[in-house]
Amino acid sequence: MEHSEQIHNRKELKSQRKYLRNNSTSAEATLWNYLKGSQLEGKKFRRQHSVGFYILDFYCPAERLCIELDGAEHYTGSGMAHDEERTAYLNSLNIRVLRFENKEVFEALESVLDRIKCSLTTPNPS
Repeated sequence: MEHSEQIHNRKELKSQRKYLRNNSTSAEATLWNYLKGSQLEGKKFRRQHSVGFYILDFYCPAERLCIELDGAEHYTGSGMAHDEERTAYLNSLNIRVLRFENKEVFEALESVLDRIKCSLTTPNPS
């Protein structure tokens, strides 16, 4: 990488990424059970991967796909503004963002997994 500035997994965010991995929400823990170990369409996902100064809930490098699980704080005026800014930044790096409400993971998990599968651009060869 020829960049003078590291964008992915900056050292200064390492302890925060680790904290978030060790203290994940129940929705994140539930979804991770279906994403870890390349279980979903053979795609490798990372948990709490940082891009710039943002820490993404889940990231698939091969697909340049970010998956965010949102709690109530994301549906306030300031929360929505922050999310728009974050999505615009990620989109500027050609990273697509999929957002789900936490409750969707519990109430419609199959639908969440189907929406993730449908967003994958490179099909699993098997």
